Amino acid sequence: MKKVFPKDFLWGAAASAPQTEGASTIDGKAPTIWDHWFETEPERFWGEIGPAETSRFYEMYPEEIDNMKKINMNSYRTSISWARLLPDGKTVNPKAKDFYNRVIDKQLAEGIEPLMNLFHFDMPMLMQEKGGWESREVVEAYQFYAETCFELFGDRVKKWFTFNEPIVVVECGYLYQFHYPCVVDMKRAVQVAFNTALASAKAIKSYHEAKLDGQIGIILNLTPSYPRSEDKEDVAAANLVDLLFNRSFLDPAVKGTYPQELIDFIQAKDLMPTYGESDLTCIAENTIDILGVNYYQPRRIQKRETPVDPNEAIMPEHFYENYEWPERVMNPHRGWEIYPKGIYDIAVNIKENYGNIPWYISENGMGVEGEEKFLKDGMIQDDYRIEFVGDHLSYLHQAIEEGANCFGYHMWTFADCWSWLNTYKNRYGYYQVDLADKAARHVKKSGLWMSQVMKENTLETKD
Repeated sequence: MKKVFPKDFLWGAAASAPQTEGASTIDGKAPTIWDHWFETEPERFWGEIGPAETSRFYEMYPEEIDNMKKINMNSYRTSISWARLLPDGKTVNPKAKDFYNRVIDKQLAEGIEPLMNLFHFDMPMLMQEKGGWESREVVEAYQFYAETCFELFGDRVKKWFTFNEPIVVVECGYLYQFHYPCVVDMKRAVQVAFNTALASAKAIKSYHEAKLDGQIGIILNLTPSYPRSEDKEDVAAANLVDLLFNRSFLDPAVKGTYPQELIDFIQAKDLMPTYGESDLTCIAENTIDILGVNYYQPRRIQKRETPVDPNEAIMPEHFYENYEWPERVMNPHRGWEIYPKGIYDIAVNIKENYGNIPWYISENGMGVEGEEKFLKDGMIQDDYRIEFVGDHLSYLHQAIEEGANCFGYHMWTFADCWSWLNTYKNRYGYYQVDLADKAARHVKKSGLWMSQVMKENTLETKD
């Protein structure tokens, strides 16, 4: 069966500056939290591979973009490095300006639309020393950075995004110690979340005031939270998880307001952030034009059944527990549940509860540890990834047929890239990256398969 996608559907892949560029200590770039953390604790990074040793996009971007063209991508989302563009927070680095101009112009010359994100977990160390997202000074500095990007590149980039997965900065940096600064403090986490949402609104305000011919949005990892049962306590636990990890950014971004249930919970637990009424007005008046949605796996939630130590500092999981669904299908190479219907459920939620705002799948994909074991005749035979993407695209197509306002699908990622503490442990790309020199590229079977999907704008299925 042929499933045809809408005309001008965006097909491609997503990545980020810190995960692909490398060159993190040259040409005037200032250090980020990742450069600092690797310098101080390299043993925390898988294989002790740091951000200077990522996939060499800084030097290889012409070949990379040529390879995108070879597999019929018509769009590509990456990010600008704040620390590269404004090393001192105020002055444009001419080498960075030239680099991003060349990347954008090369993409456009090859018919690949650039979608540009402003912040992808890579806080400049200069700004972290000022307090990171806990600091209002950093919020203002980010707005200046955003305005600089719009001024330099806004004539050609027509789709902008303020943040990628801002909830991850909250979770990993201020609750669970997977990102620097490794704080465990839910009250500080709430402040970080609020300031990030405010920073996003301020950037949106600046973009709209610049009257550029484009759109601006945010990229959120919307993870459906399914209750174990219809028991009211299971349902309440799943609803709280949805409020904390999805709606805490989705509602202010699209609706300009926070859910009252979330406010009530935060107030009751004495976790309210510091803010002013003008901040709420800014959030209310500067909502997004478009939405990016990252989806990998669902959450399965049940009520809390294990007692919590009353002496422990408050944490989100004190109010729920994860539940192992008996029917789940697992990715044995990554440990995540595979649930393609989740992409359909997200689409229905956006259509029914968020005004059917224009949106796209900004990330979806299947990570595999030790993927070289599937190498045969010089090519990664990743039929598992073909099945994964095909199943998700089938549900996405169904949602579009039913009225979902989805304008694209991007896989994570174009070529295997560096991923934070996991570095190159798990592979995701259309192209295999050779770790020996990180310059060699070999298209995977999934890349060739997806090339036809993108060329024909059509998914062929057996049903």
